[in-house]
Amino acid sequence: MAGVNKVILVGNLGGDPNVLTFENGVKKATFSLATTESYKDKDGKRVDQTEWHNIVLWRTQAEIAEKYLRKGSSIYLEGKIKTRSYEQNGVKKYITEINGDSFLMLGKKDTQEGSQYQPPAVPEKVEDDFHAPEQGPTDDLPF
Repeated sequence: MAGVNKVILVGNLGGDPNVLTFENGVKKATFSLATTESYKDKDGKRVDQTEWHNIVLWRTQAEIAEKYLRKGSSIYLEGKIKTRSYEQNGVKKYITEINGDSFLMLGKKDTQEGSQYQPPAVPEKVEDDFHAPEQGPTDDLPF
């Protein structure tokens, strides 16, 4: 049986993306993403529970992150969970990361410049390949 490894996160960046460019020109962006859930305890007080996720983006996604994402940016991210190991001082350590497949910028919390986020222009090919339906659905729906 085939497995499914899919993660969907909505959260805020804990810091600006750290972007590395390799010799072949490929970019890798890493950053932390905070997701917060709220609930009420037995006394009726609101309790926030925050989880921190290590995010890795590659190539075009990394370039977009480098250009537009900043600490506090709110994003919707889809990706896969990956665990890797490394050795430090003779001790094997493990790290769990989310390898992002795609993300959507939901807004910008950084107001240092006082300007609003402007999304990048849609590439012409995407616009040319997109064909909106000329008319709405023809089914009569009861609602």
